[in-house]
Amino acid sequence: MRSLITVTLTALSLCACADNAATLAPQSNDNVTATTLTDGLHHPWSLAFLPGNEWLITERRGTLRRLVEGSLQEDPVSGVPEVVAKGQGGLFDVMPHPDFADNQRLYLSYAKPCGDNGGTTAVGYGTYQDGALKDFRDVYVAEKACTNTAKHFGGRILFDNDGYLFVTVGDRGERERAQNTADPAGSVLRLHDDGRIPDDNPLAGQSGKAAAIWSWGHRNPQGLALHPDTGKPWLNEHGPRGGDEINAVAAGINYGWPEITYGREYYGPGIGDTKQEGLAQPLLHWTPSIAPSGMAFVTSDRYPDWQGDTVHGALKLTHLNKVAFDGRKPLSEVRLLEDRGDRIRDVRQGPDGYLYLLTDSSNGALLRLETSL
Repeated sequence: MRSLITVTLTALSLCACADNAATLAPQSNDNVTATTLTDGLHHPWSLAFLPGNEWLITERRGTLRRLVEGSLQEDPVSGVPEVVAKGQGGLFDVMPHPDFADNQRLYLSYAKPCGDNGGTTAVGYGTYQDGALKDFRDVYVAEKACTNTAKHFGGRILFDNDGYLFVTVGDRGERERAQNTADPAGSVLRLHDDGRIPDDNPLAGQSGKAAAIWSWGHRNPQGLALHPDTGKPWLNEHGPRGGDEINAVAAGINYGWPEITYGREYYGPGIGDTKQEGLAQPLLHWTPSIAPSGMAFVTSDRYPDWQGDTVHGALKLTHLNKVAFDGRKPLSEVRLLEDRGDRIRDVRQGPDGYLYLLTDSSNGALLRLETSL
């Protein structure tokens, strides 16, 4: 009962803020530069930092690359699962377990083969050491989200401070699925690290529901980060033609897609409404679209004027996007590195405090962001 009351109050709070969705007038900032640390990456998707100055980079085609002491290794990591590398599908996120130093567990999300030449979003882990991933096993496979459409997989993963695993699943290009809580498509999932479903998930114990769902009504979330103060996940997600969003993810909340959106059909007409009672408004929407992917909160002293700001890769408008917030209220938006024309797929704050970026290209690069501020 307490869980139900909490979800209800959260929903009321979010819906009470229905007039607060914002789109900002973006500014430019030329006082930043990006240093290329390595290139030759094939459509890199995600970056993880391991102990011992080893970094791992996923490539969408299904390879996991090693950067050891700053040097890109020729041989990829062995033991990576088979992926569906077509369209937007492939190898997605990489993340060490919070207790990686003790258990060596390395998690991957990916497009898993299913059905008749189809694919779906899956996440699993293996034991990683010295360039080898052993005994990989799936902890969750979104079987009901299996389809032959090679788009909108989501695929970001994140551990919160309590050790829960969050996974984003896109609507698979079939928008109505995002409103079907029997189907994990178009949702954020919350799991234990071994794939068990927590008893306090909002739909747990409800007949016919996908109990792993934490929130739903999402289109294609490809950025996921923990708020440094609240410890709660925020995400960015792709809209259609306009209507990209930043959302603070809460249990049992319906974020509206496709019933509400600030985007339009690619061929012009509107889609549903922009507001509707009972459906959460985004904290911010980008209209026109920037195509956000990757997200981080800045907490490093390397960027003292950016403390608490969010940063997002932009694939369509090819820049690094920075949004400052006062609580949940967006204050300003700045577009960085516009002159480079890079499709930025991922952004991470490294253990040394610098922001690191991956560019989405057949000759993708790992960049370090530096500023004179």
